[in-house]
Amino acid sequence: MASNSISSNPLPRLIHQKKTRQSNSRGLLNLNRPNLVKIPQKTGPPAAATMHCPSALRSPSYIPSQYIETQPKSNKVKQPRVPSDQKKPGAGPNWNIFQKVAASALDTLEEAFISNVLEKTQPLPKTTDPAVQIAGNFAPVSEQPPTHNLPVTGRIPPFISGVYVRNGANPHMEPAAGHHLFDGDGMVHAVEINKGKVSYACRFTETERLQQERVVGRPVFPKAIGELHGHSGIARLLLFFARGLFQLVDPSHGTGVANAGLVYFNDRLLAMSEDDLPYQVRITPSGDLETVGRYNFDGQLDSTMIAHPKVDPITKEMFSLSYDVIKKPYLKYFSISPDGQKSHDMEIPLDQPTMIHDFAITENYVIVPDQQVVFKLQEMIRGGSPMVLDKEKTSRFGVLPKYASDASEIKWVEVPDCFCFHFWNAWEEPETEEVVVIGSCMTPADSIFNESDESLKSILTEIRLNLRTGKSTRRPIISPAEQINLEVGMVNKNMLGRKTRYAYLAIAEPWPKVSGFAKVDLLTGKVEKYIYGDSRFGGEPCFVPRPNSKREDDGYILTYVHDERASESELRIVNAADMRLEATVKLPSRVPYGFHGTFIESKELENQA
Repeated sequence: MASNSISSNPLPRLIHQKKTRQSNSRGLLNLNRPNLVKIPQKTGPPAAATMHCPSALRSPSYIPSQYIETQPKSNKVKQPRVPSDQKKPGAGPNWNIFQKVAASALDTLEEAFISNVLEKTQPLPKTTDPAVQIAGNFAPVSEQPPTHNLPVTGRIPPFISGVYVRNGANPHMEPAAGHHLFDGDGMVHAVEINKGKVSYACRFTETERLQQERVVGRPVFPKAIGELHGHSGIARLLLFFARGLFQLVDPSHGTGVANAGLVYFNDRLLAMSEDDLPYQVRITPSGDLETVGRYNFDGQLDSTMIAHPKVDPITKEMFSLSYDVIKKPYLKYFSISPDGQKSHDMEIPLDQPTMIHDFAITENYVIVPDQQVVFKLQEMIRGGSPMVLDKEKTSRFGVLPKYASDASEIKWVEVPDCFCFHFWNAWEEPETEEVVVIGSCMTPADSIFNESDESLKSILTEIRLNLRTGKSTRRPIISPAEQINLEVGMVNKNMLGRKTRYAYLAIAEPWPKVSGFAKVDLLTGKVEKYIYGDSRFGGEPCFVPRPNSKREDDGYILTYVHDERASESELRIVNAADMRLEATVKLPSRVPYGFHGTFIESKELENQA
């Protein structure tokens, strides 16, 4: 069993003995100051929210209950503590003489030709510039073992008992070339709440990729977004294949980073990214995290899964898609029963490989997006990115019965000029023979991946797919006067696939930071905002429903918030009904801005595999 324990794998040396490799062999995490990163910071005024959370938005129960004494604030940035069990440098790979010669030759080729000829002459766009992508609180942190009895302000609702886990990208190695935020190694942050007592831990998900790079002491797996573009991207792919040929790396066990989604299914916590199988992560009785390894559902899964599989709250089945950018079939659909039995793969015919990060389900259907962001590997030969916006393509959504025998039962409905990176819910309205899809329509569609002069907009949108006429309509849910960028969030998970009134979504302003979250009435468009405060930013709001409640918004929002001035992070618990702050938990170390999370109830963990 692969473990996330401190001694499980050797750390790479920060300074390689060979000076010619010094710039590439440094670990991104400074061993003496684990939360600092040696990435050049761009100068300029700090981004800050202009709004704050007024005291009126705090619950009457929000009073100090377990606060520790704090030192007076100073203008000096607080240095993070060094974990007591800091990892020690490892011994390096166990290569034979021929492999050592090959490694040296390939390293020299990388530095002399790829880095200093192909890449040096091409300035990095902001979307792949490490100085932009992992600056500030996007920078990585070191692992933290469990810290217990954290200080709490306010009162944690008694029914909240379990573990809030959130995934994110946390690059372990300093990038050798371009780097996109999505390229970083996966790290799971966990807050355990038990009878008002709180603990925190964070650990890397021990992917095959991460373990091999630790031993080698440098990044050797290509970064899908940051590096694989243009002629230099082709060269890095060939370099990777050459390293594999000499068995310096082994890609046969996966190349993914497991940094995006998290789902608890069949008594297992699974960390996901659509470039690999999921990884199983176990939560220990002490609140720590350990990686069990890649999980293929007992040999039933032999292809990747997208980062956002859906679990039906009634049937407890999981539904997922898998896409391939190289060969047909470009897209497959499958389901997995509550006890872990996988269905057969259903091939969904597509003309070209399409980027599908998310999809939606209803009570009876799976909604498959076939949108305008596609993969064209030939663009690398022309010097561009393989991930492009195909303006000649018309976006369409496929409505597929969950238990269809084959893809001939899918009904495609065109939705022109639509690209949703995420979908929040979908449901059926039989009286009009429509399927309603709620998502955030993003423009420009490829702006997350490719630099654009246009400002990014992410508009919460209702899309209606008429199964009788084959036509679609869409409308922005929020009025133009109140329009804000909304990304990452959720509805009450107990109502996924059924008609919902509310969605809780991150306010992605100033992009890509999150200054608060919004409760949106999907019927009226009414927006209630919870703003984190001046120079405070956070991430995805995680809705924890009250057990057995009939009211859709009866629950609490859990979310990480970071104070950029004080360099301190905390967990906030907000009443989802009235948007009042109920409690805050002071965390022992910085929590970087991240991606998606979930809450696992204590009773669910009792049967953890």
